[in-house]
Amino acid sequence: MSMDVTGDAGRRRLPRAERRDQIVLAAAGVFVQGGFDGTSMDDVAKAAGVTRLIVYRIFETKEALYRAVLESVISDVVAEFERRGPDERSGVASLLLGIARRHPDGFRLLWRQAAHEQEFVELATAFRASVNAYADTLLEPLIADEVLRHWAAESVVAHFYESICLWLDHGDVARDASFVELLANGNRAMIEQWVRTAAERTEDSDG
Repeated sequence: MSMDVTGDAGRRRLPRAERRDQIVLAAAGVFVQGGFDGTSMDDVAKAAGVTRLIVYRIFETKEALYRAVLESVISDVVAEFERRGPDERSGVASLLLGIARRHPDGFRLLWRQAAHEQEFVELATAFRASVNAYADTLLEPLIADEVLRHWAAESVVAHFYESICLWLDHGDVARDASFVELLANGNRAMIEQWVRTAAERTEDSDG
């Protein structure tokens, strides 16, 4: 049933799912600026252009709203990587930037800030562990040394995510293709150098 009507205050009534998405998107920006403790539901309502009551109708608590912001990004990451399939290893830079463009503040919040918020440390840590483990499986055929491989996996993930955050901060959307090429080529060169060095050290130790 359509709810595309106008209320008494001239505010367009949206279907619940659309209103939820609108609030989540607005909340992400407010949380990035003020942090969890420094943000109120009134701040979110103002940013979303709705009343405080509407926010509370959809999200009972501020914690539930913050968690929804994080989970909106995580679910997009999971869906995109599952769609790619395990054998499609190229295009990670483009894929992640696409997610970041859909959830710019949520992406920043998940990568940069959530781990510093007591209520969300567990969720942020679990996300990082998951993406690090995925990177580790991709590097396993290339780097046999477990210590080096685990370090390399975490380093590659950190480089991808923070580089994308920095591009969101300072980059130009019109130049996204150039950024993706630089990021992908840079990571590829870095990994190739690590693989060569690891192989040389293995040969030296065997000799």
